[in-house]
Amino acid sequence: MEVKAKSKRIADLKAYLEVERDRLRRELERVEELGTDEERAGLGNHMADDATIVFEQARNVGMHRAQQRMLAEVEDALARIDDGTYGVCRRCGNAIDAARLRAMPMATLCLACQEEMDAR
Repeated sequence: MEVKAKSKRIADLKAYLEVERDRLRRELERVEELGTDEERAGLGNHMADDATIVFEQARNVGMHRAQQRMLAEVEDALARIDDGTYGVCRRCGNAIDAARLRAMPMATLCLACQEEMDAR
């Protein structure tokens, strides 16, 4: 019975990760399309306008990088599901708690190892 419940949890998480992957891919495509149409700073008539453009460009670059990292984490989690290593801590090899995986489906470390890494 436990194996069936674990398989269902993993199938549900895989479905969630696939939806998230598709959403991130669409969002990245949209941001990349918008990036080509951006105004260039320094070509406006007012310093405040230029500053706003530079700020927005920097913010967009930061968001784009964060989305790329998130997409890489989602794709890694899907690969681990496919190869049977999903839910296993990369550091100690113990199982990652189901509650942690529900809260953070891309988790690669168990809570103890994550806390140890965060303390460094």
